[in-house]
Amino acid sequence: MTHGILVYQQIKRLIERGALTSTPAIAPTQVQPSSLDLRLATRGYRVRSGFLPENVRVADRLEEISLYTFDLTDGAVLEKGHCYIVPLLERIAEPLPYLVRANPKSSTGRLDLFTRLLADRCGRFETVPPGYTGPLFLEIVPRSFPVRVRTGLSLCQIRFSEGSVSLTDDELRAEHERSPLLFDDKGLPLPTSKLRLDRGLMMGVAMRRDQDIQGPIGYVARRYTGIVDLAIENGHDTDQFFEPIHEPRTGNLIVEPEEFYIFASKERIRIPRHLAAEMVAYDVGIGELRTNYAGFFDNGFGGERGTRAVLEVRPHDVPFLLEDGQVFFKLDFFRTQEEPEVAYGDRRLSSHYQGQALKLSKHFRG
Repeated sequence: MTHGILVYQQIKRLIERGALTSTPAIAPTQVQPSSLDLRLATRGYRVRSGFLPENVRVADRLEEISLYTFDLTDGAVLEKGHCYIVPLLERIAEPLPYLVRANPKSSTGRLDLFTRLLADRCGRFETVPPGYTGPLFLEIVPRSFPVRVRTGLSLCQIRFSEGSVSLTDDELRAEHERSPLLFDDKGLPLPTSKLRLDRGLMMGVAMRRDQDIQGPIGYVARRYTGIVDLAIENGHDTDQFFEPIHEPRTGNLIVEPEEFYIFASKERIRIPRHLAAEMVAYDVGIGELRTNYAGFFDNGFGGERGTRAVLEVRPHDVPFLLEDGQVFFKLDFFRTQEEPEVAYGDRRLSSHYQGQALKLSKHFRG
């Protein structure tokens, strides 16, 4: 067995041989260095609740719990706090030996859009077992803003893995010694002795301004806003949707329950061309604090000198004090089966967040 996740040219071969199909055909721009963007189909379902289709077809369950259906071809508004299921254009047409994992795209997470991939008779969200053939569906819950979506829009991405794909802490340490993975907030490689490793690479949250972060150190979503049209990039006024958070004098900030925040990582991360990574919440026993919604980093993210990670944060239960630099999340690194022909930041790709500091989704100006 080959261990690792598939990359650009391997995913393209799956599409070319018809293992992954779609009408209309899968576009070349959907293929990323080690992931594939999936697109919304033509019809959506407003449902009473989310569900896990462990023993049923998704379509059969939709017949039972749908409140109404709606057309997406000319666009439709998804209301804040409501749950929707939308079939995806892509389907798996041939049994594959790969475990399929899904993540929301970066822009999806930065809009506080909660999404989860569903597959027929599959008892886990965001996961499709090897050998599955059939349709794919996306559960969507807008948490902060009403959004306008339409057919062909990509809100999630999938990756294909085989065998043991995660790097151990010893392997991560060796990778960093060969070529740095993590840089401090001045852009200098972090000494190996300063790496914080615990089944992944730990990173902190920035609560102070520095050479990259000159303005606000974060944003919090406004409660009552207009609609974010996801087909319009760089066309929404930031101030209408987010309130800036300025550097606290003490370096500490209390975040409030059920508010949605955007922050930047303290350090900069670099993903080598032969690796990919996923941001995962770091369990410090603090109760409910959601620290990311979208966190897959394709090969090449960060370039040569590293790029900040952007954190989507939603506290639950109690207010929580954030301190500058405290460990807030970790990255799980994955080996890839080959080096991709195209890496993140390549001009052939639409790489919106290379070189970012603190950056909202691509839909907002600035």
